[in-house]
Amino acid sequence: MAQKKLVIKVTAGSDAPERCSQAFTVAAVAVASGVEVSLWLTGESSWFALPGRAAEFELPHAAPLPDLIDSIRAGGQITVCTQCAARRDITEQDVLEGVRIAGAQLFVQEAMGDGVQALVY
Repeated sequence: MAQKKLVIKVTAGSDAPERCSQAFTVAAVAVASGVEVSLWLTGESSWFALPGRAAEFELPHAAPLPDLIDSIRAGGQITVCTQCAARRDITEQDVLEGVRIAGAQLFVQEAMGDGVQALVY
């Protein structure tokens, strides 16, 4: 049986904390469950690819964002949208180790793969 893959696009950051936290939580739980995960950071969530930025995020009764990010990085892939990064002057040198910057072509390729489930938050 082929490994299932989950592609998650996060479109919110501190501007919509519950939606943002849900995306990171689902991604971390999926990684812990053995699912191959690709988490895409777009819009305001792009900032969480930078060292220290997740520590500034607060949401009562939610897992700490830095812990979720560490879990996802340990077993999945985190990607920042190319255009979102450019609009925020974020470069490959700025992001956490293992985080990549890539564009819509790769997102579509991942989302359209066999056995892939895509979610957008």
